[in-house]
Amino acid sequence: MENIGNSNRIAREYLDSLRIETRYMNADFPDTTFELFGEKFSSPIMTAALSHLDHFIEPGAAMALAKGAADAGCVLWYGMAEEEEIDRLASTGAKVIEIIKPYDDRDIIYRKIEHAEKAGLLAVGIDIDHAFSYDGGPDIVNGIKQRPMNTAEMKDIIASTSLPFIVKGVLSTYDAEESLRAGAKGLVISHHNNRIEYAVPPLKILPDILKCTEGKALLFVDCMIQTGMDAFKCIALGAKGVCIGRPLMAAYSADHENGVRDYLMKARNELAKAMAFTGCAALDRIEASVIHGA
Repeated sequence: MENIGNSNRIAREYLDSLRIETRYMNADFPDTTFELFGEKFSSPIMTAALSHLDHFIEPGAAMALAKGAADAGCVLWYGMAEEEEIDRLASTGAKVIEIIKPYDDRDIIYRKIEHAEKAGLLAVGIDIDHAFSYDGGPDIVNGIKQRPMNTAEMKDIIASTSLPFIVKGVLSTYDAEESLRAGAKGLVISHHNNRIEYAVPPLKILPDILKCTEGKALLFVDCMIQTGMDAFKCIALGAKGVCIGRPLMAAYSADHENGVRDYLMKARNELAKAMAFTGCAALDRIEASVIHGA
């Protein structure tokens, strides 16, 4: 019973509860090609914004993640990192989206955004759900205090950069609407690996957020995304793309050289299969009516 409120378990069970119908007549071979912020990628399956990999796993893990993403033709999202690490990740050829923490010292945010511009990153964003610790007080990350964002602050931050700006950690229409008001170009629907128990599954609330944003921001889904079939379900319900995290770390542990690349390509092939079997020859042909139980 101690696992009953675990938000990862709840999200996984919801993903697994959704069923698809098949559509073979007039179908064609699928194209998973994905375009984001003017760049083309092999599929809308991307890495999650992982952080501190060289510390928590082993030195070289972050570069392996970046190289795997680049070799698979996928977007690399990355979390908290020093400027030198971001430069190294970008040097692999991966197109990087950096997610910045909501530092109490807002000047850190501005400096990181300035560096992201100089480094030629694809986009930047802020992790709004990392402001609080598990006791409701200020979160402390690597000894640095965090603080909640307000809409006016976010608007000023977004206005300071020409890069597309993404808000990560959205799990309500309220935060979606406030993020849009601030000028966000994208939202990551996420509970950030069970930061709060009993969280609504990101995929369950995705249609509500899609409706309230009215296409004004790109929507991405995080949390317990593991396969191309998961990606298909998310895209059918309104996501632009999805982020895979921990499975890629397991893939790296099994094969340091090619594990990340191979996992991302396998997921792409799973997405292609789901598209083929449902008559969706292109990503923009995937529609919610093929999903049952949402």
